[in-house]
Amino acid sequence: MTTTTTLDSPLLGPDSPLDARQKDVVLRVSAAERASILSLPTDDPLDAKRRHRVEVTRDEMFGQPQAIRATWATNDDALAAISAELAARDTDRVFLVGAGDSLAVMIAARRALELMLGVACEPVQSLEFAYYQRHLITERSLVIALSSSGETTRTVEAALVAQHAGALTIALTNTPGSSLDQESERTLLIRATRVGWPTQSSTAAIALLMKLATQVGLLRGVTGAKELAAELETLPEVIAEVLATNDTVIAEIARIEADRTMYLFSAGGPNWAAAIVGAAKVKETTPDHAVEIEVEEYHHYNTQKPNEPLFLFAPTGPSVPRAVDTGRDARRYNGQLYVVTTTDEHAFDEFANAVVTVPPITEALSSLVYLVPAQLIGYHLGMAKFAVAEKDLAEGSR
Repeated sequence: MTTTTTLDSPLLGPDSPLDARQKDVVLRVSAAERASILSLPTDDPLDAKRRHRVEVTRDEMFGQPQAIRATWATNDDALAAISAELAARDTDRVFLVGAGDSLAVMIAARRALELMLGVACEPVQSLEFAYYQRHLITERSLVIALSSSGETTRTVEAALVAQHAGALTIALTNTPGSSLDQESERTLLIRATRVGWPTQSSTAAIALLMKLATQVGLLRGVTGAKELAAELETLPEVIAEVLATNDTVIAEIARIEADRTMYLFSAGGPNWAAAIVGAAKVKETTPDHAVEIEVEEYHHYNTQKPNEPLFLFAPTGPSVPRAVDTGRDARRYNGQLYVVTTTDEHAFDEFANAVVTVPPITEALSSLVYLVPAQLIGYHLGMAKFAVAEKDLAEGSR
């Protein structure tokens, strides 16, 4: 027998662990989120609302170094207090909870957090955590939940079920006083704008989590923590360099590939986050399809079709050999291949259509910087497609 339910969430039903007040929070947040979804732009090739968001994304991208510095400064006292608490705490497991770009942020920060906290850190999609993993939460668990608005329904639910289980909850949000802020025990505030499609709200969040990780590592006396913390301090300037160096290069790639309707993104390790973000930006800025596929999974299907572009993120490190296989297969499938890799990495030179380079960075921190070329790809594809649509309209009116 099949049954159906009209509930917005299974956490509103009679078997919910939430109390009446917490259920009211879920109902309120869900209604607001639905209204926000209805206001999204359309896939019209010349949609004015989408175009505005794409255009203003540029300044926000180039403002990322300042946003990261501002976010660190804003949280100076909170970072010190939370780091001391985590360094002294007997944590059994860390859940890194988010949805969309927020989940990519958690994937990006995972490696640094695990190295410095010395415990397994699992990025989990908000719904999966709230509905299917809450039985795993204990009073020794740490749950870090990210939502820029602080009103993402499933992420707020994740904080509520963690709260109910007695876990320590830390919110990351752009929005003081939001539901996520109010329902979490600790909060770290992101100082970033989101008028365009999300860029600096993601990198500032990653930088904040990496700063938290290195401060805990320093307090715990973890080997390599001092060096990692010092390198992290330099990365806002590296981001500025990567933006300036690769802006024109990626704009030309976007112009070449503007007529495609499917875009593939691939990576492994911490930079799997860059592949997720790259695909997300294309889906936000254009009317077309984009998909991320892990560098190993690429080889288990006939993944790429002729002429489809693949953007491959592979800094020097353990993922490079398999990424080389992926790149060679991309060309064997008669696809296009664009690689983002370390400046002195030449493994892809002989078969990539183009190689975009990033200065050498310790791999545990590299995801903070590799998100930037992914964002540039999405932005420039969006602008290139508007140019194509305008040309088509002009030619059709003759």
